[in-house]
Amino acid sequence: MNLNQVTVPSLDVAKSISFYEKLGLRLIVKALPSYARFECLQGNATFSIHKVEKLPEGEGVYVYFETELLDQEVERLILEDIQFDQLPTDQSWLWREARLKDPDGNQIVLYFAGDHRKNPPWRIEK
Repeated sequence: MNLNQVTVPSLDVAKSISFYEKLGLRLIVKALPSYARFECLQGNATFSIHKVEKLPEGEGVYVYFETELLDQEVERLILEDIQFDQLPTDQSWLWREARLKDPDGNQIVLYFAGDHRKNPPWRIEK
């Protein structure tokens, strides 16, 4: 099994399109006002947005986008007026993360983990 797409809810898909294009995703489907799909510039994953009448309550899902150039990407996005809740920070789980929210409050984490993503020192071996 392969995870190939994640979809997040939005009250305003057009507004969200602009945000995710600034993050660096490439728009490949634009079916306004209800749907949009992007491709990630690395790998084969896609990411989509679908219109909802009401957003889910609570924290919701966290969507992680990895980049080796985390600090430079955050600097670029700040110049694009993207607001961050947390600037790049080294975490105890050996990842460097920056956190922000999309226009609908979905949790977005830009990070770099390198080999630690799939092979942390505490990995369970079978």
